[in-house]
Amino acid sequence: MFEPVDHNKNESTPPRHPFIEKAVLVLVLLSLGTLAYGGHRVGWKVSKFSALWSQTSEKEDWCDLHHVPESVCIECDPKLVPKAKEFGWCAKHGVAECPLCHPETTSVPVKDLEKITLRAELGLKSQERSANNPICKSHQRRIQFASLEEIEKAGISVEAAWTAPMIEFLSAPAEIIFDQTKVAHLAARSSGTVWKVMKHLGEKVKAGEILALVDSMEVGKAKSDLLQMVALSQLRTLTLGRLRAAGQATPFATLEEAESSLRESTIKLNAARQTLVNLGLPMDNINMQGITTEMLESKLHFLGIPENIAVKLDPTKTTRNLLPLVSPIDGIIVSREVVAGEVVDASKILFEVVDNEHKWMTLDVKSEDARFLNLGQKVLFQENQSIKDIACNLSWVSTQADLKTRTVKARANLNDEGGKMRANTFGTGKIILREEPQSLCVPKESVHWEGCCNVVFVRDANFLNPDAPKFFSVRKVRIGIRDDNQVEILAGLLPGELVVKQGSGLLLSELLKGSLGEGCACHSKK
Repeated sequence: MFEPVDHNKNESTPPRHPFIEKAVLVLVLLSLGTLAYGGHRVGWKVSKFSALWSQTSEKEDWCDLHHVPESVCIECDPKLVPKAKEFGWCAKHGVAECPLCHPETTSVPVKDLEKITLRAELGLKSQERSANNPICKSHQRRIQFASLEEIEKAGISVEAAWTAPMIEFLSAPAEIIFDQTKVAHLAARSSGTVWKVMKHLGEKVKAGEILALVDSMEVGKAKSDLLQMVALSQLRTLTLGRLRAAGQATPFATLEEAESSLRESTIKLNAARQTLVNLGLPMDNINMQGITTEMLESKLHFLGIPENIAVKLDPTKTTRNLLPLVSPIDGIIVSREVVAGEVVDASKILFEVVDNEHKWMTLDVKSEDARFLNLGQKVLFQENQSIKDIACNLSWVSTQADLKTRTVKARANLNDEGGKMRANTFGTGKIILREEPQSLCVPKESVHWEGCCNVVFVRDANFLNPDAPKFFSVRKVRIGIRDDNQVEILAGLLPGELVVKQGSGLLLSELLKGSLGEGCACHSKK
């Protein structure tokens, strides 16, 4: 009979053999090594994990550098799409593989090449342009995509380069002011009391019209002096005549004294007459020869006052001291600082009359831009919040910079027919440097600065061929005029070539990434 087994009985565990432990450790290490080797072979991709156990694995058909199948990568295997003949750097136009000098490098038929070249050269000479680095080799790159589907996913679109009118200009703060040669600040020529105001603020006046009459004692005194000198001169003239008629009976000394007295009175008469002229009173129409003092007094009473006003004045009740304040120009009264009865003197401005149809546009041009200014240049003025440009021509450029702002003053004359513009208006002046009716243009999104050059990406001419690789060439360009929507291309491109518009930033990133991987494109070996 068998004895029952007691499972609760404590028995000691037999000791493990050292050889078995070492064998297990080696087996684990070998497994981990095999896994690491296989992972390294396939780039740690699970889908390729089966290749670990294959004695002969297929080479993966993918170019990590250019992101296309390696079997069709035109950068790794240039024989797939041989590059065109290289012509090198064009120093004249500042681009590599210049389409203007070598039109065979372009992807479109060339028309009117002479006109395009002439336009480009004029644009390059008109002022300093952004230059490209002649040793840069980025134009040799071609950005390739695996398929049309990849291009669509990237959101890439192209647009043909076109021609359009563009204007190159300098912008400067501008202000409209009155033409300072046609502004009259009027004051009375003698102190006195304002007797009557004839014109008022905002009224139009003609040259010679009276604005106000001033009662001036100096005027009355000058008229009295003239009357006295006329009477004295007439008396001495008569006396001299009588002495000369007496012949030898008149002593020589007496005759000589009479002649001297007449000369003295004539001098004083001319001085009195000149005093009235200095006060602005007209004396041209008064003939002093043979006029009686009564006639002269009548003429002097309302001297300088137009007849249509004088006839309304009573000579017996109106003072002889009236001094008219006359407008010297045709214009409009923009300031009136006087009322009847006010005491005035020659230092106080009573009226300001301006020719409202002639104005100046003054500009504050940056000192570094002043070298582009020339007299006669067309200038467009745009008032703030206005959409209409007003054209004029540059008439003056200062020979010095402002001490505070360091800007250079310039001026253009404006003919404001009808006086529609308001003086002291601020806006922007556009000084036209170049007007090009047929500029070669591309979208502003198409042009990029890649560190040392301006580039665009041009679609390959065989792009639509189903069997052709899908790639874009890097093209160096020289740029001219820019605006909000487009950029003028002076050199490096021809009309009709297809450039990348939307998604061009993606191609730029690929270009720069390639330059970083291979070393700077500007210093890569030829």
